[in-house]
Amino acid sequence: MTAVALPPTIPHLAASAAERFGDRPALLENGETWSFAELWRRARAAASAFLANGIGAGDRIAIWAPNRAEWIIAAIGAQTAGAAIVPLNTRLKGREAGDILRRTGARMLFTVGDFLGTDYPALLEDEALPALERTILLDDDWNSFLAEGAGADAPRVAAALAALGPDALSDIMFTSGTTGAPKGVLTTHGRIVPMFEAWGDAVGLREGDVYLIVNPFFHSFGFKAGWVAALIKGATVVPMATFDVARAIAHIERDRVSFLPGPPTIFQSLLAEPRFDSSSLRCAVTGAATVPPILIERMRNELGFRTIVTAYGMTECSAITSCRQGDSAELVASSCGKALPGLEVKCADDAGREVPRGQEGEVLVRGYGVMLGYLDDPAATAEAIDAGGWLHTGDVGVMDAAGYLRITDRKKDMYISGGFNCYPAEIEKLLSAHPAIAAAAVIGVPDERMGEIGHAFIVLRPDAPRADEAALIGWSRANMANYKAPRRVTLLDALPLNASGKVVKPELRALAEREG
Repeated sequence: MTAVALPPTIPHLAASAAERFGDRPALLENGETWSFAELWRRARAAASAFLANGIGAGDRIAIWAPNRAEWIIAAIGAQTAGAAIVPLNTRLKGREAGDILRRTGARMLFTVGDFLGTDYPALLEDEALPALERTILLDDDWNSFLAEGAGADAPRVAAALAALGPDALSDIMFTSGTTGAPKGVLTTHGRIVPMFEAWGDAVGLREGDVYLIVNPFFHSFGFKAGWVAALIKGATVVPMATFDVARAIAHIERDRVSFLPGPPTIFQSLLAEPRFDSSSLRCAVTGAATVPPILIERMRNELGFRTIVTAYGMTECSAITSCRQGDSAELVASSCGKALPGLEVKCADDAGREVPRGQEGEVLVRGYGVMLGYLDDPAATAEAIDAGGWLHTGDVGVMDAAGYLRITDRKKDMYISGGFNCYPAEIEKLLSAHPAIAAAAVIGVPDERMGEIGHAFIVLRPDAPRADEAALIGWSRANMANYKAPRRVTLLDALPLNASGKVVKPELRALAEREG
């Protein structure tokens, strides 16, 4: 196909995909197929409804829902009207979600009444949300919301699209922080489209692929490397609300899935099942945890993947490095690839000077994909992005002579559980709300299934009712996103502190190892 100039924004991308791919399938869900043309028509109808509700440039629209077609349509529709979207993690509790809604000033919230037994609107009943004007339930109110607009061909929609440019804010995605306060990452449209054009080229996503998206849309991997990348390349999206191995296999066999990204646990689950028809599988993208060479070999030999790549990114720069098609199993297992075209990546010392290849240094990245900054936090932005435009990732890595990067450590006090970044400072702050807890310290410990899990060391208040480990774990699961909730708890009389009063976490890690 002749090269096409990249559209400047995600809505322009949807319009371009409708023109380029027309009646080809863009989305498969619940036995229904939407073409690229139909997807763009529905997005324009949603934009018309947003405009009828007074939504426009500078507004924020929150989406708190699992992967589904309406998530995509609401996002593109809001962006066409000029608003930025605020994706909310479906694992958040009311206090966490309320904080994000207040800080972004979201005027509308799109959510569901029930998902995996959770009533999302009910979680917000005790939250003061002065800016939130309206909550739309996707299962109940969606069609009536669309009917409030003047239709897909309304002149106001075309005018709003024409006014939208690459410097417009696309989204505010929240990432946990080492200070304990989640930070809102500001990303413009012009940073996203070229990044995932390059990412799609690197990993081999192509027109006609059937892309099973198990990564959540509230995460960059499901949103930007997911349905946005599919729009760029002309791939068909098959959204999964939550991973279930039997349903994933049914999709693979029925829909002829060819492209399947996900954390290593996804592929381990598929390999644990009896043999099934995996002949359509072509490309897998994984990462966010150690990927053993034996897993890569089994994915090739038993599942039939011809291309398996690992990649590295973060909310502040969604795609930084990626392996390439044809890389060996050893290279895929031992690295997260090399920089995407147009991005600069280096390993640097504490002064920001590049270290020689083969030596450890903090991973720094510069280029079109780096975030605009943090929401209402210029100090944190200045700390993350230096005067030279380099984003300091907080990860430590080694780069080889060919430019392939291997992450060796984290400067940030962070661990990854099931593909989600977990920041102990945030979890410790949430634990401090428990009436019986006097002090808490959290570390990540290895786990065969999740990669890492949280282990909390807790000191109880002497005057508080006794709380055992199981009760504390249960409270954590009820009061924070489940991936943040510690899976292990150890009660201590006191936390180990250094002379300045800071917790000595190496001692806690040694204690965790002794406990097994």
